[in-house]
Amino acid sequence: MNRVSLIGNLATDVELRTVGEDKKVASFLLAVGRGGREAGADFVGVSAWDRQAELCAEYLSKGRRVGVDGYLRSRNWEEEGRRRRAVEVVATRVDFLGGSRREDGEGAEVMPFEAAAAG
Repeated sequence: MNRVSLIGNLATDVELRTVGEDKKVASFLLAVGRGGREAGADFVGVSAWDRQAELCAEYLSKGRRVGVDGYLRSRNWEEEGRRRRAVEVVATRVDFLGGSRREDGEGAEVMPFEAAAAG
């Protein structure tokens, strides 16, 4: 079973990109506190796709608290002759926790978006 559930704060703003002709992907880094005696945080890359990506880009910004459900995906590539590897969370659901990014309060009632087809 490949399932991940995390709660943390965005460590970066959301980057929205278009892939191909009609796909969108939003990427951000999530800071997740380790809890317990071990101080500090782990920084986890998260990607969200299509409508969920658009909502993340519109309503989230650095510092915003979110809950993320999804699955792990690993990628391998070569860069400057060196093999590289990364593991990220592909979000199937992003819950917007805490206040709105907008100072006027608009968008604070945004409901979480669940992907129609979980990978």
